This record gives sequence, C-alpha cells and structure tokens, in this order.
Amino acid sequence: METVIEAVEPIVAHDMSMFALFMQADWVVKSVMLGLLFASVACWAIIFSKSAAYARARREMKAFDKVFASGEPLGAIYARIKDKPRQGLGALFAAAMEEWNGSHAENAANPAGLQARLRIVLDTTVAEESEKLDRSLSLLATVGSAAPFVGLFGTVWGIMNAFTSIAAAKSTSLAVVAPGIAEALFATALGLLAAIPAVIAYNKLSGDSGRIIGRLEAFADRVSVLLSRQLDARGNA
Repeated sequence: METVIEAVEPIVAHDMSMFALFMQADWVVKSVMLGLLFASVACWAIIFSKSAAYARARREMKAFDKVFASGEPLGAIYARIKDKPRQGLGALFAAAMEEWNGSHAENAANPAGLQARLRIVLDTTVAEESEKLDRSLSLLATVGSAAPFVGLFGTVWGIMNAFTSIAAAKSTSLAVVAPGIAEALFATALGLLAAIPAVIAYNKLSGDSGRIIGRLEAFADRVSVLLSRQLDARGNA
C-alpha cells in the first residue's frame, strides 16, 4: 500500500514592520503614503500654530478691553498704541481713530459722512482680522475630507497588486497574499491618521475663530457707538 505524501509549501517569513511595508509597496502606493504623511505633518503644524495664535489673541483682547473700559481718554490710548504692531482689538481701535483724526484734521467731518466712513473702516478691519484668523483652516478641512479617499485609493491599488501576485505565483497561499494586503491596509491607516485629527481640530479651531471674530465685531460696534456719541456731542455744542 503506497503512502501519498503531499507537498507542503515552505513558509516564508515576511517583515511586516511599517518601514518594510512602505519599502515593499510599489511607487503608486508609496506616493499615496508619502502624501498622507506630509498632509498629517502639515495639519499638526497648523493645529499647534493656530492654537498658540488664538490663545495669544484672547490674552491681547482681554488686556486691551481692560484698558478701553478704564475710562482713559481715547486720544491717550491711541497715542500709546499707534506706533506698535496692531492686531485684534488694537487694530480696530487704531483704524477708527485714524479715520476720526484724519477727518477732523481736514475739516471734512460732517456727521453722516464720518459715521459712514467709520463703519466702512471698522468693517474692513474686521474682515482683515477674520481672514488672518481663518487662514490655513481650509487645509484642515480639505485633509479631513479627502485623506480617507486618498488612503482608500492606495488600498485598492495595493489589493490589485496582491491579486496580481496571486496570479503570477499561481498560489493562494497567505504568504503570497499577506504582504500586498498589509501594505494596502497600511495606506488606509495613514489616511485615517491624517483625517481624524484634521476633522477634530478644524471643528475646534473654527469654533474658536468664530468666537474671536464675534468679539471683534462687538468691539467694532462699541467703538462706532462711542465715536458717534462724541460726534453728536460736538455737533450740539
């Protein structure tokens, strides 16, 4: 009676570390991985820089609002900040005072015209400060929405390569399939690694930006009302 001995395919050990998966991938999957890694680094750079900028803006607003509410003459406040770098509430106040002083210096300040110009100057300055606050946030939104699909593209391409390897080796052994599938799933993981922090940070930072812009708009209204009141008082004098 003959004994039938089945041939057993040798088990080949594969390095499944992240670096090895990257090096084993073809140029398309490598490009996807590098792009996602670069996007993740860029997002974290924006997250840290914007968080620090918003914290600094809140501190400066609090300090300037305290000075503005102290009852000190507006001219004295302006003289103190006119030669310093301007941002936030200080930029709004300086822009309004420059229009106020310029209009009076040229004796061209009829009440309606000056009030209209003050409103335009304040609105323009608020828009400029808002643009500074929101700058680069669009990249977080773009990465948050696009990175999973880019990672999915790398996954699909990697699985296609895995099936090609199966056809070339004429074997469905896990040792043949596993490396291609692993590098494909690694691309998906990188896509999520870039997208998840970007989405969370965008929601948080856009909310912080909106609150700061709201304070800018409220302060612009306060300055407009205060200068309009002074203008009415001069007209009635």
